[in-house]
Amino acid sequence: MPKQRITREMVVDAAFALARSGGLERVMVKNIAQALNCSVQPLYSYCQNIHSLRQEVVGRTDAFVRDFAARRVDPHNLFPSLGRAYLQLAQEEPQLFRIFIFQPRLGVSSLPELYDRSASPGTAQSIAEALGVSLEKARALHLHMLIYTLGLGTVFAVTSPGIPAGEVFAQQDVAYQAFLKQIVGENP
Repeated sequence: MPKQRITREMVVDAAFALARSGGLERVMVKNIAQALNCSVQPLYSYCQNIHSLRQEVVGRTDAFVRDFAARRVDPHNLFPSLGRAYLQLAQEEPQLFRIFIFQPRLGVSSLPELYDRSASPGTAQSIAEALGVSLEKARALHLHMLIYTLGLGTVFAVTSPGIPAGEVFAQQDVAYQAFLKQIVGENP
């Protein structure tokens, strides 16, 4: 039987699958070799440094999260459906949610900086137009919901056997209404 040729793509695919099922800490050369049913020897030509391979997994996770959210967003109800998509990610893909949330965000020293790096361009403008509020208020509302949703998603992702989805979604809706009331009730 001829030897299987191990490619870089196979290594990254196996590493991503390991992270998806068990977390980034499962991305180790011996685990990848086991998943590919090969020795560790050919893997060292692709991952001389496990940190760089893990960074590739983080990049693939970011792409997965963007695609996951995009497939669930309702363009007619953008803001609430985006928040719900992140909670669905926490429920359906808890390991990838953890990787996405807990990756270091270097150079961030304020919440506005975190918002600028985390929010998709144009989201605040869309929120402002949909709600008839200023861009500043839309950014504030989005930041509040971003922080709340990521926190709620973290709780969702780490509880076992798990909080019912309906309870989590209802809590997110309560927070949205409270933040919206606060933002809309403020003076311009």
